Formats: sequence, C-alpha cells, structure tokens
Amino acid sequence: MAPSRPRVVVIGAGFAGMHCVRRLRNVAVDVTLVDRSTSHVFQPLLYQCATGLLSEGAISSPIRHLTRRQRNLDVVLGEAADIDVQAREVVVDRLDRSSFRLPYDYLVVGTGMRTAYRGNDQFAKYAPGMKTLDDALTIRRKIMAAFEMAETITDPEEQRSWLTFAVAGGGPTGVELAGQIRELATRALEREYDAIDPAQARVLLLHGGDRVLPSFNARLSASAQRTLDDLGVETHLGVHVTDVGDDYVETTRKADKHKDRYPARTTLWTTGVEAVPFASTLAAALGVEQDRAGRIPVEADLSVPGHPEVFVAGDMMAYKDLAGVAEVAMQGGHHAGKVIAETVAGKQERAPFKYRDLGTAAYIARRRAIVQSGRFQMSGFPGWVAWGVIHIAFLAGVRNRLGTVMTWGATLITESRRERAIIYGDTETARTPYARRDSR
Repeated sequence: MAPSRPRVVVIGAGFAGMHCVRRLRNVAVDVTLVDRSTSHVFQPLLYQCATGLLSEGAISSPIRHLTRRQRNLDVVLGEAADIDVQAREVVVDRLDRSSFRLPYDYLVVGTGMRTAYRGNDQFAKYAPGMKTLDDALTIRRKIMAAFEMAETITDPEEQRSWLTFAVAGGGPTGVELAGQIRELATRALEREYDAIDPAQARVLLLHGGDRVLPSFNARLSASAQRTLDDLGVETHLGVHVTDVGDDYVETTRKADKHKDRYPARTTLWTTGVEAVPFASTLAAALGVEQDRAGRIPVEADLSVPGHPEVFVAGDMMAYKDLAGVAEVAMQGGHHAGKVIAETVAGKQERAPFKYRDLGTAAYIARRRAIVQSGRFQMSGFPGWVAWGVIHIAFLAGVRNRLGTVMTWGATLITESRRERAIIYGDTETARTPYARRDSR
C-alpha cells in the first residue's frame, strides 16, 4: 500500500541537514536523516580541537540525542552511494559494506564538501585537511608528536624541521590554525620541555593571494596580519604550495616562478574544497552539470533544475556565488524544509531563497578576532567578544555551550590546554611497535 504521508530523505547531518529536519518537525511527513557519522560536528571550531583547546566532544553532539524529541524522524547511519531517480530511491551503504534502499518523495542533499588538493592527491598523505573530526585528531597527533620528537633529537637541523609547521591557505581556517599553533607553543607548552624551547617553533602561513583573509574587508585583513606578525607567524603571500613530502614543503612564487623549499615535518592543508563523490553521482543521475568545484546548480527555491522534488543545500549547492559558510548552510537547509512543508500543505508557488548575511568572523589570537557584517566591522578585543558570542550561540546543545565557555575561561586563566592526547586511529596500529609500522 502507498504510504499515507510523504517521505522526506535528508542526506547529511551538517548545518543544512539539521536545520532542514528541524523545520519539518511539526509537518505531516516522515523524515529519514542519513549521515556517515553518528554526530553533528561544529566545523568552525575544528581547529581548536586540533590544537588541544577543545575536546572532540565539545564540538560534536550525537545526532540521535539532538533529534530525540522529533517523532516524525528516523536517523540512519550510512553513506549515500547511488540514486535511482525513476524509482525515487537512494542507495545507502552500511559500515559493513552492505547496502539498502530508501524511498523518497522529497530528497534534500546537504553532504558538504571535502578537502581539495587540486590534482595533487598525493599531498594528502603528508598534509591533512581540516573538514572532519578525524582530520582534527590527525592534526593534533602530528602537532603534539612534533614537539615530542624535537625533544629527543640532538641534530639541530633535524630538530628545527620538527619544530617547523607549514599551513597552506590564508583563509579563516588557515589563519586560525596558524595562530593557534603559535599560541600553543608560546603559552601552553612553555616550561614543559627540557631540551627544547617550544616558543622557537616556526609557523609558516603560505597563501596565494596578496593578503590574508581575502573575503574580509581590507582593513580587517590588515588588522589580522598585524596580529599574526605579533604572534610570530611567518606569512608568505603570492605563493602556491607545489610539493609536499614527509620532511619538507615547497612553494612557487606566482610572480617569477621562483621555488623555495622549507624543512618542515608538519604541513597542514586548508587551501581549497571540492564536492564529495556522491555529488558526481547525483549530477549524472539528475542530468545537471557541476561547477568547477563540483557543486550542484539549483533553482531559486534550491531545487535541482528539472527535479522539483530534489533539493541541494549548504556547501554543495551552487547559487548566486554564495560562500560555503555555516550561515548559508543553516538558512539553506531551513528554506528547503520550508518549501517542502508548504508544498505538502498545498501551496503551489515556491518562495525563492533569500540569504540574510549575518556576518562572518575569524579568531586570530586570544582576545583578538575580527567580525564583519555588511558595513559593520569589529576587530581586537570587541571582535573577540563578538566572535565568542556568535560561536556559543550556534553550538549544538546546552551542555556543549556551557562546557566550551568553561574551557575557554580556564584556558584564559591558566594558559593550559588539557586536550592533548593523541590517538593512532585503530587498535591494531596502536598495539604495533613504532619501529614496525613502516613495514606493515
């Protein structure tokens, strides 16, 4: 028998997906939320998890806990692998590599983006990106292990390479990450080592543009640059990272193609994103062409051209050159849910998506951040306060908000960072002696 209520499948429990299902809470539909993880992650604070300031639990909340009171919602752990447009079914892979099908009347895709290496996928082995909790914990392991390695090495040149951290990309994530590594080295790790001075750690910020934070006003960008200079971050503008290895990073100047190679044991990649593989599958099935970053074009109501039952929201949608930021995803997901709710209620005309720019912010250093919303601009201490309020407001769950505020306060008072444990990814790697890992 045909179901009595429309079926809505939402793929991705990021900002877009979560705001979509919340909008459908009291609508006469049956919603299924699919995600390849069990938690909703607050990506804007991943860099603080990576540098030992916050735990992974502080920036993530179980999806089932966040949605436990929504009676028309089922949560499914799995990864969208294929789609049958004619049958209106999504093929979902389970953890054990088996699969199942989910029928839909409306489909909302908010799977986000992943780190892009622009044809240099071999860089990923040496330069992790910053998009997931796994990325953050990998970066934490690399950063903390670098200081520990330097402590036991007597050769000055090799020691310096372990104490050199290269960050590719001068956008918000790159700037925040570079600043946090310097603060970690100069404050939290001070007086904790015997053979090395952590404050001597060298942080290279490598950016292809002519100024950091190009999406911000030039005045705010200059303010951020001054803060980075005060911290001791070495900013190299007008360069592209053209090679990365286990113990070096190579840059090429855009102006004259001159190459520089820096001995660096830790390189981190924040310089671009691309659509996840399912985007290509979806585009081919729906007969639409992706843009250069792999995003899916959408109509004014965020539905895919020719398929009014399929919506794309968040970072994966290509619409009016909107940036892939959290606020766009939140509003886009809410709008897709609203359109579905109104369509189910019998409304024929669909309202266009109108993005309200509530501003963007970037944390540069303790007590210094920048905030921009239209003509409104803040920097320094006022910007830092505004940045904190914005991020606490958007964190999911009261417990996470309170815990984050307490952790930030304790860090300001004691200058310590307690979240510095490193993990090896799986028990087999953890139990294998160091010397045998390369031979596995």
